[in-house]
Amino acid sequence: MIAIATAGLLALLGSLLGTRIAVNAFARRGYGQPFRDGTPQTHQLKRGTPTMGGVVIIIAVDLGYLLAKLITTEQPSVSAWLVLFLMNGLAMVGFLDDWLKISRQHSGGLPGWFKIAGQVIIGGIFAVAALHFPDARGMTPGSPFISFLRDFSPQLPIALAVIWTLLMIVGASNGVNLTDGLDGLAAGACTMIFGAYALINIWQYNQSCARVASAGPNCYEVRDPYDLAAVALAVAGACFGFLWWNAKPAKIIMGDTGALSLGGGLAAFAVFSRTELLLILLGGLMVIEVGSLVLQTSYFKATRRLTGTPKRLFRNSPLHNHFEMVGWREVTIVMRFWIIAGLCVAAGLGIFYAEWLVG
Repeated sequence: MIAIATAGLLALLGSLLGTRIAVNAFARRGYGQPFRDGTPQTHQLKRGTPTMGGVVIIIAVDLGYLLAKLITTEQPSVSAWLVLFLMNGLAMVGFLDDWLKISRQHSGGLPGWFKIAGQVIIGGIFAVAALHFPDARGMTPGSPFISFLRDFSPQLPIALAVIWTLLMIVGASNGVNLTDGLDGLAAGACTMIFGAYALINIWQYNQSCARVASAGPNCYEVRDPYDLAAVALAVAGACFGFLWWNAKPAKIIMGDTGALSLGGGLAAFAVFSRTELLLILLGGLMVIEVGSLVLQTSYFKATRRLTGTPKRLFRNSPLHNHFEMVGWREVTIVMRFWIIAGLCVAAGLGIFYAEWLVG
């Protein structure tokens, strides 16, 4: 377990110290965050806050994991390389979006379809590669099955399995992106969820079917759970270190660079740990945020079509913007949403462990 703890600690320290450097460097160069019209006034007051903090998060994760493997003289696994590929690839898409916003000093970055195209290209490479690279037992990092706590039938055709993984990646990355609207909200929630995946992967390693001597009847058929735990804890540590500077009043914002990368990472861990549908519960806060936007848009269009007078369910969306506009203080919203995120994570871990107990 030395590599897991080392990766988490190094990523935390790298993010904590690296973000401080980034705050000064980005501020000197004027890399400030623009906001679109129509956002709450509290958001407009943050105009000019340094953005692209996700650069520090992803660098801290990469260095934390790789240095941990170097220190322990262990070989990185294919599963870990694929997770890092997806996170770094989506970070590049987010970086381009952030850079266009900064250079134009306008909230419009990459056109929506261009951003989706970038996610699909990177996610598609990941989804295809995840079904290759079998180990000595013939197990690949990903699986052509849909999973909840384990894979279940029927097996999907390869094309559908790739599409399913792509939907998860695009959905999760945009879910984190929508949640990243208040100081510390997304960083705190992601710390909890990636921490949960570190625990899940550690448990799967200890109960792995590959470790016949110690495995019980409910062992897990998951490839490289030990290495996945190291990456997961590195991401949790990097988010936690970043939170020191991102908590209100935020000195820096993670931007799309961080949000798309972290969302993609969540999808990757769900796929590789065979807990795809469980991510809906573990990431319940993101599901609520996305759901509020879908409901708002659908209700607005439906009332406009039926009555000619469009109406809104919420004062603004996603949901945290609604509570800002009804008068809740930002810190209150973040703390209560963190509680919701924590309850979702606790419920997800409880279900995961209960399934193992009852078989």
